Amino acid sequence: MESTTLNIRVNSNDKKNFEQFCNNVGMNVSTAVNMFIKAVLREQKLPFEVRSNSFDNQIYQSLKEAEHELEQNSQRYTIDEVAQSMNDIIG
Repeated sequence: MESTTLNIRVNSNDKKNFEQFCNNVGMNVSTAVNMFIKAVLREQKLPFEVRSNSFDNQIYQSLKEAEHELEQNSQRYTIDEVAQSMNDIIG
């Protein structure tokens, strides 16, 4: 199998800490990166979740608005109304 070189840029502190982690578990950086690549190719996905923070921020803002509304309103809601509202927010 032919090998090639992969050059990447990382924060120097992250590189040092990653090298130290790899040494602690008995491998070098090249082996760890190759394991990552093989896992991605085998599973056809990244081995961790990637998502935008904007969705979390949208939910947080909607919940903060609902909390403010509750503080300003003496009306109380049933658990079904709360569940329906949360489903509407999450989509």
